[in-house]
Amino acid sequence: MGGRLATIAVAMLTPLCCNAVELYDHFPAVVHADERYVIYSHGLIVEGNDPKPISPKYGQYDFPAIKQALFRAGDFNLIAYQRPKNSDFNGYVETLKSWVKALRKAGVPSSRITLVGFSRGGQTTAYASSDLAAEGINTALLAICSDGDFEREPPLILTGNLLSIYETSDEVGSCAKLAARSHLVSFKEIAISTGRKHGAFFQPLSQWVRPLQAWIAETNH
Repeated sequence: MGGRLATIAVAMLTPLCCNAVELYDHFPAVVHADERYVIYSHGLIVEGNDPKPISPKYGQYDFPAIKQALFRAGDFNLIAYQRPKNSDFNGYVETLKSWVKALRKAGVPSSRITLVGFSRGGQTTAYASSDLAAEGINTALLAICSDGDFEREPPLILTGNLLSIYETSDEVGSCAKLAARSHLVSFKEIAISTGRKHGAFFQPLSQWVRPLQAWIAETNH
């Protein structure tokens, strides 16, 4: 009898349901206000139907592996949408903005929203984050800046926390000028040196995945 009562007591203390973070390939139908959200935007080569396209210059872009590496042990919902071929740049910027606004409307705090983008995905991320400056979300830009900046008219001005990661053998580099012009809570920049140029971000290399995950853990809360 005593064992049965103990079992009942444990059952009463156990939540009937609980939310678990998910990896989404589209914006989720249900948003949980108490959870964390990261949106990853891939490079231009992945636009289309092939999630693992091959560049003659940089090799294979492994979108599925990157998604899994970012999501693994991250304790956040990851939205990683594969854009169709020849996606409209400004149209996708508006899509990112609409997703952030939907998260905010559902009650997710700005501090628990992070946009991450590489190359073309980083460019759209920078545009969206600048247009959403009043929200103060977190932004991570991978390999998009030249001469310390990513230019647009009117100039991009970011807020919240900003992370920039670039590869030293690549043609693009630091985002220091962009950061200096912005109104940031914090700015962190990491230079990696794999010798793989732009292709360093085509695979989930630990050199950039681990510091990105650590930064998300520090700033998205």
